[in-house]
Amino acid sequence: MLAAVFRSFGGPEVLEVAEVETPSPARGQVRVRVKAAGAQAYDCAVRGGWNPPGMTVRFPQIVGNDFAGVVDEVGEGVTEFSVGDEVLGWALLSCYAQYLVVSVDQVVPKPANMPWEVAGGFSASAQTAHTALKELEVGSGDTVLVHAAAGGVGTVAVQLAREWGATAIGTASLRNHDYLRSLGAIPVEYGERLADRVRELAPGGVTAALDGIGGEALDVSVELVKDRNRIGTLVDFERAGELGARALFSQRSAARLRELTDLYAQGRLHIEVSRTFPLEAAADAHRAVETGHVRGKVVLTID
Repeated sequence: MLAAVFRSFGGPEVLEVAEVETPSPARGQVRVRVKAAGAQAYDCAVRGGWNPPGMTVRFPQIVGNDFAGVVDEVGEGVTEFSVGDEVLGWALLSCYAQYLVVSVDQVVPKPANMPWEVAGGFSASAQTAHTALKELEVGSGDTVLVHAAAGGVGTVAVQLAREWGATAIGTASLRNHDYLRSLGAIPVEYGERLADRVRELAPGGVTAALDGIGGEALDVSVELVKDRNRIGTLVDFERAGELGARALFSQRSAARLRELTDLYAQGRLHIEVSRTFPLEAAADAHRAVETGHVRGKVVLTID
C-alpha cells in the first residue's frame, strides 16, 4: 500500500509517499480502507523529532492519528463491525496510509450526514476539547475563556461549552470573529491588553480557561481566573506546574467519541475543514498546520 512516511526527523520536506507492507488485522482488530486523515500539530511534532510518551519512532515512520474509512477486513472474534461499515476513530502513527489496522475499541460508526473529510479530522480535536472541558468542570453558569478558539480544538470547545450551558469567550484574529459568532461564542481579539478586553465582555468574571497556545495566553488566564484548578493548558505543561494551573491530556475512548458523533449527527456540533490535501501532498498539509493560523481542520484525502 501507499503511505506518507519520513525516514529522518526534520521539516515537512522529509515526508514522502512510499510503498509499505499492507497490514492484516489480528484478533479484536479491523482493517480500514482509509478515506481521510486529519493533519495536526501532534503529527508535525513527531516528524520534527519529538518522541511521544510510550511510543518509539521507527523509520520509515508513518504519521497521523485520526482517520475515517471503510472496514474491509475483520479479525478473529470481531462482532461489532462488518466489512463495508463506514467508521472513524484514532490510531497512533498510522493514519496517513491507504490501510490501517485498529482495535475495535478505537472506532465508532460514521454518522451518515458527516462528510469524509470532516470524519477524517474529527476524533483528535473533538476528544481533546471534550476531555479538557470535562476536566475543568465547565457547565451551566460558567464563563469560559478559550484561547485559539477558531482552531480545531477551540472550535469544538466553544460549542461544547455552549451546549453545556456555559458562556464561551474565544480569542481569535479579527477575520475569524464572525466564524466564532456563528458557533455561539463571543469573539475577542488576542494581543496586547487582552485581559482588559475580556473583562469588558465578562463583567461577572471568567470562571475557567482553556489554553491551546501557551505563553501569554496562559498568563492572561491566570490573571482572569481565580481558581487555578480551572485553568488548563494543552501545550505549556512546564509553566502550568509553576503557576498552579493544570496540564491537560486527551483521554480518548469509544464512548467519548460516540457522544461527540451523536452531537454532530443531531446538528448540534459544526466542524470546519479549511483545507484538504491529497496523500502525496502531506508535506504541504504540515506546512499549513505549522502556520498556526488554520481555521478548523486540515485533512488529507486518500484514494
